[in-house]
Amino acid sequence: MAGHSKFKNIMHRKGAQDAKRAKKFTRLIKELVVAAKGGTDADANPRLRTALLACRAANMPKDNIERVLKKAEGGGGEQYDEIRYEGYAPGGVAIIVEALTDNRNRTASEVRATFSKFGGNLGETGSVNFMFDRVGQITYGADVASDEAMFEGALEAGADNVESDASGHEITASIEDFNAVREAMEENFGAPEESGLIWKPQTTTALDAAQAESFLKLLDALDDLDDVQNVASNADIADEILAKWQG
Repeated sequence: MAGHSKFKNIMHRKGAQDAKRAKKFTRLIKELVVAAKGGTDADANPRLRTALLACRAANMPKDNIERVLKKAEGGGGEQYDEIRYEGYAPGGVAIIVEALTDNRNRTASEVRATFSKFGGNLGETGSVNFMFDRVGQITYGADVASDEAMFEGALEAGADNVESDASGHEITASIEDFNAVREAMEENFGAPEESGLIWKPQTTTALDAAQAESFLKLLDALDDLDDVQNVASNADIADEILAKWQG
């Protein structure tokens, strides 16, 4: 278990807070719908338990959650297919796009067109995911605890790794241990900022300013697609370049 890692999974987000909140709620509801298809008993459905924790962490109204669960119990609710797209961005960055859709053809067309528009290349499923590990991730703000306290707490909870810096703490755990680790961390440190399953890159690809600009435009465009749930990459962008873009 390492105390720090230089590798970061760059996730860039933009837009007004209200718009981001609405989009996040939409994505969380979609995940909740899909998770509830496996049963509405959270104790017997780990995916639903994870989805519920994410909804609560985002302060989603209880009524919204209960509405989805009632529909699922009655055999109703929307039907979404889970699709994963894999490809490369300018500069050789590997990208994984996860989508939930009610129209596979529409989503595939939109994702492919977005990759092409911003200089990326969409590959076959499995073309890049071997460069990532599927793990559970829990994030806390830097002010929640010291690096040492967070490390000790995560170690005791059964986590695999902790990365701490000025922006906060990232705790990772195996998929099998994720819910138990998350519950133990919440008991010790309160509700996390975010938690869920992610694609964590094994190594990263450094980008110069021009490559970073193209990559970030692609990432934003993918993030704007209604059917896209998550985007992961192995991009490594210098803080000064990222600051210019975000500014």
